[in-house]
Amino acid sequence: MRRGGGARGKAPRDGEKPDREEIRSRAARVSLRRVAGLFRAYRLRLGALLGLIVLSSALNVLNPFLLRGIIDNAFPNRNMTLLALLAGGMIAIAIASGVIGVAQTWISNLVGQHVMHDLRAAVYDHLQRMSLSFFTRTRSGEVQSRIAYDIGGIEDVVTSTATSTVSALTTVVATVVAMFALSWPLAVFSLCLLPFFVWLTRRVGRERQRIQSVRQSRLADMSTLVEESLSVSGILLGKTMGRSRELATRFRSESGQLADLEVRARMAGRWRMASVQMSFAIMPAAVYWFGGYALTHGDQSLSIGTVVAFTTLQTRLLFPMQSLLGVMPEVQTSLALFERIFEYLDLPVDIVERAGAHEIGQVNGDVAIEDVWFRYGSDGEWTLREISAQIPAGGRVALVGETGSGKTTMAYLIARLYEPQRGRIAIDGHDIREITLASLAATVGLVSQETYLFHASIRENLRFARPQASDQEIEEAARAAQIHDLIASLPDGYETPVGERGYRFSGGEKQRIAIARTILRNPPVLILDEATSSLDTETERAVQAALDELSRGRTTIAIAHRLSTVRDADEILVLDRGRIAERGTHTELLALGGRYAALVGGREEGLLAVDPAQPA
Repeated sequence: MRRGGGARGKAPRDGEKPDREEIRSRAARVSLRRVAGLFRAYRLRLGALLGLIVLSSALNVLNPFLLRGIIDNAFPNRNMTLLALLAGGMIAIAIASGVIGVAQTWISNLVGQHVMHDLRAAVYDHLQRMSLSFFTRTRSGEVQSRIAYDIGGIEDVVTSTATSTVSALTTVVATVVAMFALSWPLAVFSLCLLPFFVWLTRRVGRERQRIQSVRQSRLADMSTLVEESLSVSGILLGKTMGRSRELATRFRSESGQLADLEVRARMAGRWRMASVQMSFAIMPAAVYWFGGYALTHGDQSLSIGTVVAFTTLQTRLLFPMQSLLGVMPEVQTSLALFERIFEYLDLPVDIVERAGAHEIGQVNGDVAIEDVWFRYGSDGEWTLREISAQIPAGGRVALVGETGSGKTTMAYLIARLYEPQRGRIAIDGHDIREITLASLAATVGLVSQETYLFHASIRENLRFARPQASDQEIEEAARAAQIHDLIASLPDGYETPVGERGYRFSGGEKQRIAIARTILRNPPVLILDEATSSLDTETERAVQAALDELSRGRTTIAIAHRLSTVRDADEILVLDRGRIAERGTHTELLALGGRYAALVGGREEGLLAVDPAQPA
């Protein structure tokens, strides 16, 4: 598969991840303050939720006091009225707590899912603004992993975990206050081990966070392998190369490593946490012993009802305390996911719309390339050097040269998919950096050799160029691209699904659909990036006829290897190692006897193939 000129050497080798360390070095470290900032837009709902949590916690700590009243007063005095009131109060508290719990769950999930949506949308929107160079060095599976697995992995944290943590914290505070109100000696005795438990849990959390970071990287690796090997192209390549078994073995290896990491993540600190849980379970027995010891030695501040109520409170404390101690490792683990998400959000956008950028308005199509220099990376070799050219409105310029000479890079610079380090490119005198991105996209159209079609109907693929286009306009564009008759002959016509990456159609048919899509967009400036180089001669003629129709009345920049494509150009620019070595018409360059004449006369493979139906 051909790559654009200067992109050679930039594609990662097998197993290499050139973007990860670069991304990590640029990303800000995740802080709880930044995570909390995600919820800032939902302050009112969170305030209501906090109010419900406080109310629920306050109601729940009343039960032990009612229980003490029943044991110390209602039972000994056989006071049925007091017993009915206290028991009724316990029933009312249970009902109210249930209703409040449902409301809490609804609000927390509502806020959490909105935060998830905001994150997904923010990452996707940011990636849409990234330049082409980011995607040429980043695996597609890696990008998908950030959106699907990383954001999906924090769902519990932003929906239920955050709410349950606040609820547990509020319950713990309210319960501890109630415990001190019942008996401060018993409270001090019960809570003396708490600092040790907190320290132990933080250690478990840090260990799980380290494992989670590695786990997510493995998920990205496996996602990339699945996306690449189970696509139509991947399956076709695997089968034709006889590598299906090796791919299955590689997947089993990746999956096995992921399974091992899952076990490590789930078992990390399990013995420590088991010790904490056993200690909490033992504490009520210790309180009974401590209370019994105090009662037998004449402590008048304690009563049986107080001890029973205290252990009831202590039991209520165990579950939220265990939840808090358990959530700390979970939150620390989730920070690894937030870190990966924020890494993408912190990526600098190379190509931005400048403040004060304007619409280009009525476009004639004059293109000026003025002393343009460009290279991939800040310290790489120059891909293009001292490139200058004037392309008049309606003119046709062809770019020729060896593979890697910078032809595609030059085309991408005109479309502002990349940005030059020096010089400027202008359309009708407007620097393209001063034009809005939407206006530039409407002005410059690109038809590439590598046609991409969505897995949707033909009509949807065509309408992607101009969503408001009518069915009649779509059919007229298809006629101009000489593909309408074929589409009309299909059983479902324009509603026919094109299949994954358009594999239901031949290369020439897909190319003509792409041309129809560009005709529908109607750009004044057209770039043809080797649009016919991979086609056979007969198909090339059909596609070339469609391209001729598309080029009529437009400024056209054609990158081609076929002589039949470039010989009628108004001017031919011959690129050699990033410079314009020669320029002129076909006749002038042949007469010059230089590089172009050598390409045509020598018919060097892959440079200027000659249509057998036409003489050189």
